[in-house]
Amino acid sequence: MFKDSTADLKVESAFEVNIYPPEAQGIGAFDGGRITEIKPIGFPYEGPTVAHVGPLFYWAWASANGYGKIALHPHKGFEILSYVIEGEIGHGDTLGTVSRVKTGGAQVMQTGSGVSHEEETLGNHTEFFQIWFEPFLQEAFKRTPTYREFNHEAFPIDKQNGTVIKSIIGRDAPVSIETDVTMQDVSIDPGRKYQINLAAGRSLAIVTISGKGALIDETKIEKHNIKTKDFAVIHAKKEATISIQAESTGPLRLAIIEVPAKVDYPLYKN
Repeated sequence: MFKDSTADLKVESAFEVNIYPPEAQGIGAFDGGRITEIKPIGFPYEGPTVAHVGPLFYWAWASANGYGKIALHPHKGFEILSYVIEGEIGHGDTLGTVSRVKTGGAQVMQTGSGVSHEEETLGNHTEFFQIWFEPFLQEAFKRTPTYREFNHEAFPIDKQNGTVIKSIIGRDAPVSIETDVTMQDVSIDPGRKYQINLAAGRSLAIVTISGKGALIDETKIEKHNIKTKDFAVIHAKKEATISIQAESTGPLRLAIIEVPAKVDYPLYKN
């Protein structure tokens, strides 16, 4: 009787997957606690487990019930996205900008040689992301700072197989920056799957905005459960497909950012 030697072979996963619940993330607050934050990626003193993912330098999820203000403060070099999950935020900066952006809209600052800005939450309840991307800073410092804003209607939306994909950065999205990055706001119907083909050396950073589901490594049929406010980091060791499936009990909404795991320029060490 011959033994099938392939039965002893272990299938190596194409991905390294790590899930960080809210208690493994950083925290912060502004305006006497009127604005609170959890930070999937933050500064070391704020307590996050993850320092950065490639050129994705910082990611905060801010919440406020009512008015709150983040006072005028400076930035230099980094490319900063504020994306409104719910409610409305106001913005003012030293370029002379005064603006408001509502649910589904975004503000983008390429801070270049330097700019200061302030933000405020407006209305009864507001939630928004502030995300910093890191270009080659020595080149970015030479550029003139810019500000752009986009309403929800400016972003392309694709519907396929029970999934709604809103493109925020890259591909067909109106936002393009120097950093190599794409970003999507993805909503998956109960029980349905959304698949992403990830090239070797690329990484996904995923925040679960609402719902429950699982990340499925199709090379090993291995599941990693996720829920609201979990932060997942996925590194591709070789090109393969990863699936994201919503639980049958309800929809799943995620913010998905793809970046290279490594870049060909030095990154800032926070």
